[in-house]
Amino acid sequence: MLQSSDSTDDLAAVLAESIDLNFELPDPEDEEISEHDFQQQLDNAWLVCDRFDLQTEIWRGRILRAVRDREKKQGDARGSGFLNWLKAREISKSQAYSLIELANSADTLVEQGHLDPNAVRCFSKRAFIETAKAEPEIQQLVTDAAKRGDRITRREVRQLSDEWMAMSSELLPEPVKVKASENALPPRYLAPLVKEMEKLPESHQKELQREIAANPDVDTIKEVTTEAKYLSKYINAATTVQALNNDDVDLERAIQEAIRVGCINVAADLVNQASQLEQTIAKLYGTWKRIGSLADRLYVDTGASTPHLRSLLSCLEPLGGEVMEVSLGGDNERTIRLQITEE
Repeated sequence: MLQSSDSTDDLAAVLAESIDLNFELPDPEDEEISEHDFQQQLDNAWLVCDRFDLQTEIWRGRILRAVRDREKKQGDARGSGFLNWLKAREISKSQAYSLIELANSADTLVEQGHLDPNAVRCFSKRAFIETAKAEPEIQQLVTDAAKRGDRITRREVRQLSDEWMAMSSELLPEPVKVKASENALPPRYLAPLVKEMEKLPESHQKELQREIAANPDVDTIKEVTTEAKYLSKYINAATTVQALNNDDVDLERAIQEAIRVGCINVAADLVNQASQLEQTIAKLYGTWKRIGSLADRLYVDTGASTPHLRSLLSCLEPLGGEVMEVSLGGDNERTIRLQITEE
C-alpha cells in the first residue's frame, strides 16, 4: 500500500515518464531465424506484458478498494461517490469489483504466507486468478513452484490441480491412485473423471469405482468418464421432465438397462431433449398469451384512422389464435400448424 502523499507523488513522477515496452520483435519474414527462436522471442515479450498487466491490475484493484472503503465510511449510503469515481474513469461496476477481488486475492495469498510479493512476477494474469480461486492445497503447490522461480501459466495451475485431485480424491479406488503415483495413469485423465463422479449419487459412484478398479488403465478411465457424464446428464434431466412423473416408469432400472445395452448416451440425450421441449412449450405458451393480450389492447386503441396498424394486427393474427401457423423456409418449404388448447 502507498503510505504517504510523498510516496504517491514519487510514484506519480515515475509513471509520468514513458515506460519503454518497445521490444525488438523478430521479423516474421526473416528466413534465417529458426521457428524455435522466433517463438521463444515472442513468448518472452508476451510474458513481460502479461506480468506487467497482472501487477497493474492488482494495484488498480487496491486503488478501487481504497476509494470504495473511503466512500463507505464518509460517503452517503448509496455509494454514489464511488459510482461517480468509476464513471469519470469509464470503469463499469462489475469490472471494478473484479479488480478488487483480484487485489483481495493477492493480499490474502501474501498475508497467509503462501506467496512472496516478488513471486507475483512469475505468474501470468490468468494463472494468478485461477490460483486465487483454487483450493488452499492447490494454492500451496502453485505458490511453492512460484517461490522456486518457476514460470506459472494457467497450464501449470491446471496440471498441479489435476495431480492433487488424482492423489487426494476419495472417489478414486486405491489401484488407480497407485498407478497415478507411478505415473502410469496421467492426472489429466483422472481429474475429469473425479469432476463427473462428484455429480452422481453414491450408488452410481460405487459401480463406476468397481469398474475402474478392475481395469485401471487409460482406456477404461476415458470410457467411465464418458459414462459418468451421460449418467449425470440423464439424472439431472429426468428430474425435470413432467412426462416422467409416472408410477409406471422406474428411472433407475431404465438407467441400468441403458448401460447394459450400451446406449446410455442416447437415453441421456433423449431425456435431455424432452426436458428442453417441455421448457420450450411452457415458454411458447407464455409468449402466445402475451401476444393475444397485446393484440387485444392494440385493437381497442386503434380504429379507422390507423389502417396500417390494423393491417399489422391482421398479419399477426395467425400467431395469436388457437391455431398458430408458421412457414419454414428452405428448398422444401413447409407450413407448421400448432394448436393450443387450455384446460
